[in-house]
Amino acid sequence: MLAIVNSFGLIGLNGYLVKVEIDVNKGLPAYEMVGLADVAIKESKQRVLSAIKNQGFNYPITKITINLAPADTKKEGSLYDLPISIGILVGTEQIKAEKEFLDGFSFIGELSLDGTLRRIKGLLPILITARSLGIKKVVIPKDNASEAGFIEGLEVYPAENLEEVVKFLNGEIEIKPVEVMSYEYIKSTRKTIGDFSQIKGQASAKRALEISAAGGHNVLLIGPPGSGKTMLAKAFPSILPDMTFEEALEVTKIHSIAGTLDSKVGILTERPFRSPHHTATVIALTGGGAKAKPGEISLAHNGVLFLDEMPEYNRHTLEALRQPLEDGVITVARNAQSVEYPANFILIVSMNPCPCGNYGSKDHPCKCSPAQIHKYLSKLSGPLMDRIDMLIEVDSVSYEDLSGTIDEEPSSEIKKRVDKARDIQSKRYAGKKIYSNSKMTNPMIKKYCHLDDESVRMLGEAFENLKLTARAYNRVLKVARTIADLEGSEEIKLDHIIEAINYRSLDDKYWA
Repeated sequence: MLAIVNSFGLIGLNGYLVKVEIDVNKGLPAYEMVGLADVAIKESKQRVLSAIKNQGFNYPITKITINLAPADTKKEGSLYDLPISIGILVGTEQIKAEKEFLDGFSFIGELSLDGTLRRIKGLLPILITARSLGIKKVVIPKDNASEAGFIEGLEVYPAENLEEVVKFLNGEIEIKPVEVMSYEYIKSTRKTIGDFSQIKGQASAKRALEISAAGGHNVLLIGPPGSGKTMLAKAFPSILPDMTFEEALEVTKIHSIAGTLDSKVGILTERPFRSPHHTATVIALTGGGAKAKPGEISLAHNGVLFLDEMPEYNRHTLEALRQPLEDGVITVARNAQSVEYPANFILIVSMNPCPCGNYGSKDHPCKCSPAQIHKYLSKLSGPLMDRIDMLIEVDSVSYEDLSGTIDEEPSSEIKKRVDKARDIQSKRYAGKKIYSNSKMTNPMIKKYCHLDDESVRMLGEAFENLKLTARAYNRVLKVARTIADLEGSEEIKLDHIIEAINYRSLDDKYWA
């Protein structure tokens, strides 16, 4: 008897419908699978056999042929265990549900040998695809239920084991679908780690990070060891605007596919903060591997990628950042498969100014030779530096600042100003598919960055004196636009341009 069961596969962030066709027919005992299945799927034979028997059902001693359609698309993972088992049980009439009834369902899940359903990766994009294709009902492992709580227009049934699914399909028991939860409520319960009120002094660095958060600008923090660069970077997410529901879904899809989503968390409400170790490879950063999985830059999508002690990273690895920083996406090509992942993040990097760390410090003498300093700073290429909007010098904190009793401004107050500036930008770029000043195109810069004569003269002098490139020139204008937004000014004024230029002046001090 032939049975056809709906399931799904994944290519990158997109799901696609897979028809699992199971033919249980007379003949010598055999188990054959076609349809470009990977090793994990082919090994399903032993999981399916043991699960069916251990759940009290009969496994047919006959010829079983399985086809995963479309047959020309490679299938990966263990999520087809459940649909294969359901197909075998339908083919042997142990599931008596009508064909029309079964056609309304899709089945996704990995089986353990005792028949228990195990959690799978990448459920969220599958459910979104199922809804778009008009499928109304999906059966999933119970451990994945939290991921399904934010998809409206879809009935998702979480099951504990194979027996529970069979009894549900036969009408013997009822499984309640997952309740749709409120994103706003979940978001209100989030807890942000790190606060600017815990960082003494460093007023200029805090100001620069506020501008960065308000406009989505990339930042380099340079200064001696112990000056607070890492603390500033880790507190940075606390002043970023809240993610919208659409942003949260996009981020959660990536983390679901990568398998980094907490089983108790249905959706990510906090912007990601990724800080890979300096030994990270190009593939770890950009994504790839045998299954073309997302890398750190995609896991940081809509959040922050922090590279601590940037010169310690492999130069080849750093250069891989250039294209995603410009385009906001990364294309991972492996064999015959090419997958595009989003990579729209704020880059924050920290570094010492020299091997000993004290070059330029007002408190500690530098022990490095000019040649050593030059070699150290040259690890960052010109094209990569061009993609960083703001260069901030962070010097050692004074004793007076550390021992003082003055309360530092909390992140909540800074965030209010950031939110106000972002609101201005969201209205300015409504319908243009960009949400911050850092993503302005050249025509947009021309339209929204008007300068008076004095500002034009000042920027022209800076362009000549600092030897700015065309890209750096545009980034100065974008930063100036953000500074104006923070002040609620429709026009970019001279003091906005001067401050934006100051954030490029370290180019001349350290990399001239």
